Amino acid sequence: MAFDFDTRVDRAGTWSTRWDRYAGQDVIPLWVADTDFAPPPAVLEAFSRRLEHGIFGYTAPPEALREAIVERLARLYGWRVSPEWIVFVPGVVPALHHAARTLMAPDAHALVPLPVYHHVRRAPALAGRALTDVPLVVDRGRWVFDLDALARSIRPSTRAFFLCNPQNPGGTVFTRSELERLAAATADALIISDEIHCDLLLEPGCRHVPIASLAPEVSRRTVTFMSPNKAFNFPGTGCAWAIIEDAKTRATFAADIEAHIMASASLFGYVGALACLREGDPWLAAQLDYLRGNRDLVMREIDLPIARIEATYLAWIDCGPLGVADAQEFFLRHGVALSPGTQFAAQASFVRLNFGTQRRRLEQALERMKAAIRTSSRPSPTG
Repeated sequence: MAFDFDTRVDRAGTWSTRWDRYAGQDVIPLWVADTDFAPPPAVLEAFSRRLEHGIFGYTAPPEALREAIVERLARLYGWRVSPEWIVFVPGVVPALHHAARTLMAPDAHALVPLPVYHHVRRAPALAGRALTDVPLVVDRGRWVFDLDALARSIRPSTRAFFLCNPQNPGGTVFTRSELERLAAATADALIISDEIHCDLLLEPGCRHVPIASLAPEVSRRTVTFMSPNKAFNFPGTGCAWAIIEDAKTRATFAADIEAHIMASASLFGYVGALACLREGDPWLAAQLDYLRGNRDLVMREIDLPIARIEATYLAWIDCGPLGVADAQEFFLRHGVALSPGTQFAAQASFVRLNFGTQRRRLEQALERMKAAIRTSSRPSPTG
């Protein structure tokens, strides 16, 4: 079955976070990480059937979804989890913040690798927990852990390590050996792992490895967050899950959800998640092929340092060679809205570009960016 990713969908007037910010302006918004693609037909059909039913009352997590998650994790990763390990949450972002507040004591210390999706860092920061930033380094074109820097950052009070894998914004898919070394280096810490981009693997040969799947002793001290909302593009519906083997940790995390202090996942989140896990893989494969083409276009057209994008639909661009003080503002003046590097606790010379859009629109944005680059103070190749 053929899927259409080229037809533009008009998102004006739909309360879109990404599009409404620049409504009425000649700006192409490539910032917030959702795509401009409709979800798989199976998801839209499932939504339609539920709408036709006409009742949208309080909803318990369907056992069929729990079973689909267990089956998928075993099939894709060889990771065998028990259904009771799964705790449904409204999204990965609230789950990150909830974990920092409930699973870290007030005097506990966290390690956060940078650059990173801002809520991974904001979760312990806004919870008032001490944290140390551990910079990632570029090695052979990939953003990877600096284990020496990590070792120097560990304190007696270190109780949590916040992981983002695949890495956002850098695009790295960490290998099994890299994760094994990381797990060994953080042996006394709870690992809180954001793995929402695990379905968005672009590099042939790359395989996502859930860090909890490494070994039973790692699983028992890991909280893994996943959601189909990112890969299948229905984040507004609100559905994600935590996978927590340790019963005490799971009970602590789930207490506020069971007490309705923290919201549950939404009805349509359940509906969409079950549909895409059961029937969405052909559409996902087609989307990944399209995104690879978009990634390659960005890499070919933008003459700036970009680490290898092994996963996600996000390009982390080093604009340092341009000699501009604020790269996000620089490109915005030329009609392209990108995410600023400072959002990810990086320098303002970095930007993140979302290439999850129709190719013609991406081509237009890249032409504007190239025109902007030509106006910069970057030295010529001859010096």
